[in-house]
Formats: sequence, C-alpha cells, structure tokens
Amino acid sequence: MEEKLTFTGENGEEIEFYILESTRIGGVDYILATDAAAGDGDCYLFKDRSDSGDATAVYELVDDENEMEYLMSVFAELLDDVDLEF
Repeated sequence: MEEKLTFTGENGEEIEFYILESTRIGGVDYILATDAAAGDGDCYLFKDRSDSGDATAVYELVDDENEMEYLMSVFAELLDDVDLEF
C-alpha cells in the first residue's frame, strides 16, 4: 500500500502526494514526496512544522535552496535505486 500525504489547497481542493521516503534530521521530520503514483513525477520536500504535542502534523514545502540541496543529497543516499534530479 502506498503511503499518501493529503493537503488542502487554498480553494479547499484536496491535493495528494505519494511519500517516497522520510527522515529525521536535527529533531525535524522531512518527507520526500511525488505527485505521481508511478513513473516520473515532480518531487517535493516537506518539513514538519508542528509542535511535539500537536495531534496533527503541519507540513510546509522546503523553500530554502541550501536546505533543499542538502536534503536531496540525504534522500539520494536513502533511495539509491531512484534517480533524483534537483
């Protein structure tokens, strides 16, 4: 079963992403997800911004270029059989 992450867009529409991998770095959870269930798709990096006591996780897109480059190298090592392009 594929693990999915569902976001609610600005207009209330549900947007699904398929989780490729997750990791925890420096006490922060990160998710590498794609918009395609199979085959080639765009990849997105999400960072968990919720507090430890929150019942629901709050994810936001990683938009810092240095952080993205570092995370892509980490996920590339974790997913050695997947070709990640940045």
